[in-house]
Amino acid sequence: MTEPMQARIAQALAGVVNPRTREDVIRSGMIRDVAVSVEGRVRFTILLDAQDPASLVREVRQAAERVDGVQDVRVDVKDPSQSSSPPPPPPAPPRSRALPVMGQEPKAKAVPPAPTPVAYPHLGRIIAISSGKGGVGKSTVSVNLAVALAQRGLRVGLMDADVYGPNIPMMMGVNAPPPVVGDRIQPLTAHGVKLMSLGFLIERDQPAIWRGPIVMKIVTQFLRDVDWGTLDYLLVDMPPGTGDAQLSLVQATHVHGAVTVTTPQPVSTGDALRGAKMFERVQVPVLGIVENMSYLLCAHCGKPTPLFGSGGGRALADELHVPLLGEIPLESGVREGGDSGSPIILASPGSPAAKALSTIAGRIVEAAEAVKT
Repeated sequence: MTEPMQARIAQALAGVVNPRTREDVIRSGMIRDVAVSVEGRVRFTILLDAQDPASLVREVRQAAERVDGVQDVRVDVKDPSQSSSPPPPPPAPPRSRALPVMGQEPKAKAVPPAPTPVAYPHLGRIIAISSGKGGVGKSTVSVNLAVALAQRGLRVGLMDADVYGPNIPMMMGVNAPPPVVGDRIQPLTAHGVKLMSLGFLIERDQPAIWRGPIVMKIVTQFLRDVDWGTLDYLLVDMPPGTGDAQLSLVQATHVHGAVTVTTPQPVSTGDALRGAKMFERVQVPVLGIVENMSYLLCAHCGKPTPLFGSGGGRALADELHVPLLGEIPLESGVREGGDSGSPIILASPGSPAAKALSTIAGRIVEAAEAVKT
């Protein structure tokens, strides 16, 4: 008699071993709520602890996909502490209105203290590259700045903290599972820059449906468990906005400064202002503003055309009382370099965009060195 699919899935998952506990994920109780539909759709939860490698998510997903008859697999990731908490009690039935009695007020839940940031001196100066909204070229700026700093002879790492849209692997032209040596993840290297991205650990089509605690674990693991060696600068490509990844980074370690990327139009600078204010509120100095897609140079006459307006980056810098680090023109070579894994600062170093990015890199070094640590 054919074994039920749920049993075959459990048997397959039992072959995945957690290197931290040295037990398989079934025996250690990491797998919960396995559900299988008649069409072969599988869904289950994995309880991922702070010390567990994020690559376990991909391993259990692939193990389930190899089971005969499985058509689709969805893995939900949860913090073990969340799964152990009992469900909230049902709301009490409505009662007649009564005056409150002093001394019998419901006690507020204790708020756990924020984690104390850990210093990582070997990582050098940690610089967050942020944006208020998506689509402004933040990751493009990040990869080119990292390469520009490496060209100056600096030891540079680039950490992709955009867990919801990790684009650094494509833009740097490298994508492979990073090796692990002695419980330390070895970063990949491209164009003289050490790299770590969630894109190296999950499948290309796997959505990252993760809440704050898991994002915090990933950011912490990339800082603590990756063998970066000794760096002069660690650039952190942040997701757009002011969400869990930004808060996780500043809670996990001391961030020496933030660079905000925007485009000239008000819809972008307005969001960038809120992002920059968030860093100021958590005592991270904003080193300056980078205005991307500032203008389009005519291929025939060389005249600049401000497709997205003009002056937005300068106005934002003036409002924040920080320098405008530079204005990057809109060039097709920037997009082509990002798609091919050859940043424009390497592919076309004499182009206006590459020259602007190189100048910005130098100004970031000056601004970072001026910050008191």
